[in-house]
Amino acid sequence: MKKDKKKTTNKLTAQHLLNIGFPAGKPLGTALNIMHTYYTELAKNHQLELCQEVLAAPEQYQLHSTLGPLAQAISAYKEAEPIALKDNQPEYAIYGAAGIENGAREQMEIAMRLPIAQAGALMPDAHQGYGLPIGGVLATKNAVIPYGVGVDIGCRMSMSIYDIHKGYLEKNSEKLKKILTDNTRFGNATFKRPMGHDIMDKPEFAEIPVVREMKDRAYSQLGTSGGGNHFVEFGTIEIQDADNEFNLPLGSYLAVLSHSGSRGLGANIAGYYTKVAMDTCRLPQEAKHLAWLDLDTEAGQEYWLAMNLAGDYASACHHQIHERISEALYEQPMATVENHHNFAWKEKDAKGREVIVHRKGATPAGKGVLGIIPGSMATPGFLVRGKGDIKALNSASHGAGRVMSRTQAKNTLSKPQVQKHLQKAGIEVIGSDLDEAPMVYKDIHQVMAAQQDLVEVVGTFHPKIVRMNGDPKYMEVD
Repeated sequence: MKKDKKKTTNKLTAQHLLNIGFPAGKPLGTALNIMHTYYTELAKNHQLELCQEVLAAPEQYQLHSTLGPLAQAISAYKEAEPIALKDNQPEYAIYGAAGIENGAREQMEIAMRLPIAQAGALMPDAHQGYGLPIGGVLATKNAVIPYGVGVDIGCRMSMSIYDIHKGYLEKNSEKLKKILTDNTRFGNATFKRPMGHDIMDKPEFAEIPVVREMKDRAYSQLGTSGGGNHFVEFGTIEIQDADNEFNLPLGSYLAVLSHSGSRGLGANIAGYYTKVAMDTCRLPQEAKHLAWLDLDTEAGQEYWLAMNLAGDYASACHHQIHERISEALYEQPMATVENHHNFAWKEKDAKGREVIVHRKGATPAGKGVLGIIPGSMATPGFLVRGKGDIKALNSASHGAGRVMSRTQAKNTLSKPQVQKHLQKAGIEVIGSDLDEAPMVYKDIHQVMAAQQDLVEVVGTFHPKIVRMNGDPKYMEVD
């Protein structure tokens, strides 16, 4: 039986137009309406060419019988004045001020001058990024900023704690290295047969175009980790708080800690809606990456659903990572902890008003909320409990924070230098590169000292075998 030929259509979508640099908002809607009404007999590429011609020279089409309204919408868009920032910058809390670079402060100050900004805070691991600085926390009124959330939407920490004594790790390092190599994938690597997960049945994968286009790739990347600073590692955790939430006796336990996010799905959602926001919310040049989406608009509601889907997807990936490792260990964890950053939450401010709290590289630290703050591959991480400091918008740092850019690290450090540092610290690394060397990060102990009002330490995690993206033998000691 012959298969029916796949039907083709000349119908343009918003994504087609955005891909060629067409502005969102009224020009986009007008273009789609005109093309769907008058030009469906033209091939899609010819429709796109026509739209590009109008975009390039709208004055030539002002009186055109069908394209006139599009030309007028484009002209109005180009002539519109940018949204003005507040003249005065409201105050915001800074933690660990001495260790925060000027670039991050300047970005936070610009964010605080947005008309929608209600409150803000800068965490002690803060450093410069795009739009909101990494380590920046911003509360807004009924609006979400895609670059205030970040590109790796819902990136998170996840820890499993096992009833296995410390000596097991020291005696079985080769076995544990093999478990990491066999059961984790990083960067572009994927599993030949991904494990299924209910996340793939979410309606957003059918209802939101940019998400629908990513479904196959999202499925292929299930249970994997990204590149950069993402990792899965074995280590030991020393439980220091006798009144911990898991009723674990004081002592040292084997633990698995993972850090990764929403992979290509989150990156594409961020890129698409940032473009939409920048086209519909025109800001001065210095603030353009802080363009927002009003949550009362269709685009704002779409982004909110897509963002939450990406967060759930990131969580599903971590659950599969830990499930694979638990099966390889033939052990079930006694306790698990998970928290995320690069996200926006609906919360109440000090006056009881609903605000949208963006935590770009910042950990939720509401009163009693557990979280994980890692150091570097050669320094401790911390299992913490939030104290609910309102000045910090119930937040804490999400790590140590960088003091050296990736380019600077690669130009400054050498492999033998890093290997010597790791050997001295007793760390085995599978994969990684110079840009994730321990010395590119701030002193985690200074960072923790700067946020004693924000969190209390429940346990201290010491990494021992670290798996990251890159050549599995690259950072091993010769």
